[in-house]
Amino acid sequence: MRLSRRKFEVLVLKALESIPDLIRERMQNVDVVIEDWPTDEQLVALGMAPDELLFGLYEGTPLIERGITVDPMLPDKITIFQGPLEDACETDREIEEEIRKTVVHEVAHHFGIDEERLEELGYE
Repeated sequence: MRLSRRKFEVLVLKALESIPDLIRERMQNVDVVIEDWPTDEQLVALGMAPDELLFGLYEGTPLIERGITVDPMLPDKITIFQGPLEDACETDREIEEEIRKTVVHEVAHHFGIDEERLEELGYE
């Protein structure tokens, strides 16, 4: 399935807005961006094969690992990959749900929730 970038952006924004206010308010200094595909370097860094689908990526320092600092930090970055999500989904409903799960998954990494716990919660 293929979506226009604008439609995809709307679905990512909708997913972000579905996150409870209390959590969103703690997401300061986090950029959420959309890219077509992950780079080869990103896949290699994650130990993924070139043919594996990566839906999203959190790059930064999770909140639970940060110390108290007054030094300015570069923003953390959540990247949502449009191409892999489109390739994996066949219907509008399916892609909307996968985008929501991916956004929640990457936001959870920002808060220090690891892959094992995410799987337990159904966000594999």
